[in-house]
Amino acid sequence: MEGTPEELTTLVGREVYSNNGVFVGEVDDIRLDLNRQAVTGLALSRLNDELFQSRIEPGKGVLIPYRWVRAVGDVILINDVVERLKRPDEEEESTLVA
Repeated sequence: MEGTPEELTTLVGREVYSNNGVFVGEVDDIRLDLNRQAVTGLALSRLNDELFQSRIEPGKGVLIPYRWVRAVGDVILINDVVERLKRPDEEEESTLVA
């Protein structure tokens, strides 16, 4: 069955994790470029509050570029770039401690 294309709708509802194992959110929708016939992004909802609480209003989602996707299986793994999101005050604290 390897190499068999899956329907895009099978991505909806899958959980998304960083490649470090941190839960990011759940796929709610898929962004397509019909001219290139390619997936360009994943719309996530049910977001990890620790990652997004100061950036996203409750009940809103985010659009993750598909180029961040590392692997698709039972869950979707993306680059850890999302984990690097920090509030400015957290960055200042981390530089003061060092």
